[in-house]
Amino acid sequence: METSRADMFRKLLERDPENPMVLYSLGNELFKEEKYPEAREHLYRAVRNKPDYSVAYRMLGRTLYELREDAEARRVFTEGREVAERNGDLQTVKEIDVFARRLEKRERGEAST
Repeated sequence: METSRADMFRKLLERDPENPMVLYSLGNELFKEEKYPEAREHLYRAVRNKPDYSVAYRMLGRTLYELREDAEARRVFTEGREVAERNGDLQTVKEIDVFARRLEKRERGEAST
C-alpha cells in the first residue's frame, strides 16, 4: 500500500508534534485532499507555534474560506497580511489579498471569478 504525503507528515509529527513546518506541510496536504476540518486544526497549531509563519496564515485563511467560516477567515487573512508585510514576504501579501477579495465578493453575494 502506497503511503500518502499526508501519512508521511503524520509520521514526522509523531517524532516532533509541535514542529510548525511539519504542521503546515500536513495541513497543506490535507487541504489538497479537501479534508478541511483536519487541515484547519494543523494549520492553527502551525501559526500558534510560529506566529511569524506568513504562509501558514495564508493556508489557514484559505481553509477557513473553504469551510465558509468567513469572519474567522477575514481575521486570519488580516493578521497574516500584517505578518507577511513585517517579514517582507510580498508574494504572500499578494496571495492573501487575492483571497481576501474573493471573500469580500462572496460576502457581497457576487460569484467568485
